[in-house]
Amino acid sequence: MNQRIDASTLDLQEKLVALNRVSKTVKGGRIARFTAIMVVGDGQGHVGYGLGKAAEVPDAIRKGIEDAKKNMITVSMKGDTIPHEVMGIYGAGKVLLKPAAEGTGIIAGGTCRAVVEMAGIKNIRAKCLRSNNPTNVVKATFEGLKALRTMEEIAALRDVSVEAIKD
Repeated sequence: MNQRIDASTLDLQEKLVALNRVSKTVKGGRIARFTAIMVVGDGQGHVGYGLGKAAEVPDAIRKGIEDAKKNMITVSMKGDTIPHEVMGIYGAGKVLLKPAAEGTGIIAGGTCRAVVEMAGIKNIRAKCLRSNNPTNVVKATFEGLKALRTMEEIAALRDVSVEAIKD
């Protein structure tokens, strides 16, 4: 289940979720840095996120992309939606993900939308229920997507047929 995904073999697109200017106060004054939350995905069920921090914006984005390629997951999909309803929780971030019928599109907030678009999900309804902090929302969305299982995967884990699970 948790095999490492080789990002070099995938045709990845990247998306900037959030860019933030942060500073550290030292004896000589303040040191300003930029943090960038990046999401990468191939639109075929592989998606990853990363946090980059640097003195310049392009460097922060580059570092975020490199980190995102190391944190790739495979999302279980049923057609172009998700197999079942799931709740993703990370810290104070809580995201509800619901499958949607063909033609619904992506009904989700900006932070959650970036993750599901990069994963290749075309029809989904999502709602951020608690914190709207971009970092925690991205991580909560990932927790939800990681928890998804198709009927075939569950049948394989239990060593039974798909028909036995339907009953």
